[in-house]
Amino acid sequence: MTAQDPDRIVSSEDEELILVDREDNVTGFLSKAGCHDGKGLLHRAFSVFLFNADGELLLQQRARGKRLWPGYWSNTCCSHPRRGETLEVASERRLQDELNIAANLSFVYRFVYQASFGESGSEHELCHVFLGRVTNNPRPNSSEIEALRYLSAKALDEELEAFPERFTPWFKLEWDALKNQYADQLAGFVSGRDGRG
Repeated sequence: MTAQDPDRIVSSEDEELILVDREDNVTGFLSKAGCHDGKGLLHRAFSVFLFNADGELLLQQRARGKRLWPGYWSNTCCSHPRRGETLEVASERRLQDELNIAANLSFVYRFVYQASFGESGSEHELCHVFLGRVTNNPRPNSSEIEALRYLSAKALDEELEAFPERFTPWFKLEWDALKNQYADQLAGFVSGRDGRG
C-alpha cells in the first residue's frame, strides 16, 4: 500500500452531506457549503475523543484556513459522513484524513446543537459522539489541523473555565455531557483503561 501525503486536501465545500431530522432519519442531501450557510441545515455529524495510555485527551487546533472556528481548540476529530457513508466508515476515513491513524471507537450518545460563527455560517448538527484510544503517534494533516496536544481531564477543565473562548462550541457541550451524563463510559478512558476488562 502506497503511503499517502499526510498534508493532502481531504475536504471540499462541494462534498454532499446527509440531511436528517431530529430522530436521525435521512431527509435529503446537500453540499457542505449549503449545510453551513446562514443558520445551517440539520445534518449528520460525529465527534471523536481519543485518549492516550495516561488518560489524556488528544486535542486539535483547527487550521487557520477553516471557514468555521479557525484556530479554535477542539476534540480529537469531528466531521460529517458523506452521502452514502456510514458513521463507521466516515469516522475511520476522517481519522486517517486528519491524523493518519486508526482507532477502535465506542459510541456514547448523540445530540442536536446549533451554533453560529458570525457571517461565516453555522453548524446545525445531529452529532454522534465516540470515545477511543490513541494507539500510535498521530501525524496531523496541516490542511486541517494547526496543532495537537494532550491534556488531562483536570487540566482541560481548568483551561475551559479560564479561557472558554478558545474552544469550539460543540466540544464544550460534548465534554460537559461526557463528564456529567456519561461519566461511567468516560472514566474507563480517562483512567487509562479501555473499559473492556
